[in-house]
Amino acid sequence: MDTDHLLSTTRAVRRKLDLDRPVEPEVIADCLRLATQAPTPGNVQNWRWLVVRDQSVKNELGKLFREVGEPYLDSKLAEAGPAAESGPVKRAMASGRFLIDNIERVPVFVIPCLRGRPQGGNGELAAFYGGIFPAVWNFQLALRSRGLGSTLTTYTLVREAEAAKILGIPENVTQVGLLPVAYTTVPDFKPAARTPIEEIAYLDHWDNALS
Repeated sequence: MDTDHLLSTTRAVRRKLDLDRPVEPEVIADCLRLATQAPTPGNVQNWRWLVVRDQSVKNELGKLFREVGEPYLDSKLAEAGPAAESGPVKRAMASGRFLIDNIERVPVFVIPCLRGRPQGGNGELAAFYGGIFPAVWNFQLALRSRGLGSTLTTYTLVREAEAAKILGIPENVTQVGLLPVAYTTVPDFKPAARTPIEEIAYLDHWDNALS
């Protein structure tokens, strides 16, 4: 796949995940190998990856996911008001609702983790989480290039201690999300509508237009 196309069409996939097609273990392993080629602060490689296939474990995590996700989505609908019936908002809400309703049916969960717990100010936190998010994105790009999709979710982080107990994760390890992984039901995606860089990128000083 052309690199620019890969970068511009790797979407957060929810409704177009194939819930019935199995995902081969070797595919996940290959994508994780590519994930760990990402840069990491000080080359410490503090990342850890938990792959969940057991249906009983997915059911337990799915319960937490739903208990957090449903009230969150309801609050967003209330905030949106009449806009909730507009095209983009309506599609986004429907996509989120689909995943909440079907989370346990997703073939594989991948839970990226970091050894240690977040602490300190903005600089320390940026370095801590910056130690894994490039690897998470590498993983998602590798999935996309193989016909799979995912989305980085954070509902289970609201109940992190309970999720850790379900998964046997030690107290000194931080979960940074849950990625539902499956093949996609469509062969390709399109670039998303985005704000022009002329409106969001500056030169030398804030609000000095990039020319």
